[in-house]
Amino acid sequence: MTQFISLFQAAIVFGTVILFGALGEILTERSGNLNLGVPGIMYLGGIAGLMGAFFYEASSSSPSPVAGLLISMLCAFLAAAVGGLIFSFLTISLRANQNVTGLTLTIFGGGVANFFGGSLNKLAGGVGQISVAVTSSAYRSSTPLADLGSVGKLFFSYGFLAYAAILIAVALHVFMSRSRMGLNLRAVGENPGTADAAGISVTRNKYLATCLGAGLSGLGGLYYVMDYTKGTWANDGGIESLGWLAVALVIFATWKPIGAIWGSYLFGLLFWMYFYIPGLNRSSQELFKMLPYLVTLAVLVAVSMRNRKENQPPASLGLPYFREER
Repeated sequence: MTQFISLFQAAIVFGTVILFGALGEILTERSGNLNLGVPGIMYLGGIAGLMGAFFYEASSSSPSPVAGLLISMLCAFLAAAVGGLIFSFLTISLRANQNVTGLTLTIFGGGVANFFGGSLNKLAGGVGQISVAVTSSAYRSSTPLADLGSVGKLFFSYGFLAYAAILIAVALHVFMSRSRMGLNLRAVGENPGTADAAGISVTRNKYLATCLGAGLSGLGGLYYVMDYTKGTWANDGGIESLGWLAVALVIFATWKPIGAIWGSYLFGLLFWMYFYIPGLNRSSQELFKMLPYLVTLAVLVAVSMRNRKENQPPASLGLPYFREER
């Protein structure tokens, strides 16, 4: 039972990181933009949130956990949104190729984050010496219900962002399926020419969805730094690998926010299952880490064969829109 609880907890924490990344990308792709720069955007959110918390705590003799939370979240969201703005400007206004721009943004975000992360480590006195204990503890504080035995450990022993991710996913589902703005956004993603003819601003919807989606993905990087690695910075490529898992999760969830919730936790279970199976050698462990990608491929094949409209990507995904050619 103890091993099952540990695996479940690891899956939730791991899944929350990629859930934020996937939710942001779902919002972006529903507008027709294919942003493969999710790993870079998560990098930007992670380092910006860590820097905001670090300089705040360093400048205060008695830092407030609430202030640390607000400052780090604001820094993470804004930095990631700027990444989304760069992508939007290049692909919407300048009509650059979306695939190339996204991959470039991943390289750019990783480089910027690791540069400032290394500088922050030096400023703090060495690798592992960054001190954001107050802010990080606030992110990792569990609810009072965590003391309710096994049930408490399974469902109530996580930081507030783990529950916020679920609420955001539900809110995003309602927004895209019930609200007028959400339906307009989906119309832009399906057929921007028709949406434009109906008086819907294609450019505004694409910019807003991409920037806000990037901000959401950036919270995944912040959660990784503050909760998953407990307020440190390591140049180990961890955020990048989870960023690509977030992109895979979008396909697995068939562009549905609710599907991304259970899909992210399933990915977490599959990814960490090897750690709880005794006697596995290193090659077997690497095979287990491949499982989320293999499951995504299986879902992609199944969806393609069934060819149901509601499970397909937006019709104009990744395609530039030229109003003059409407």
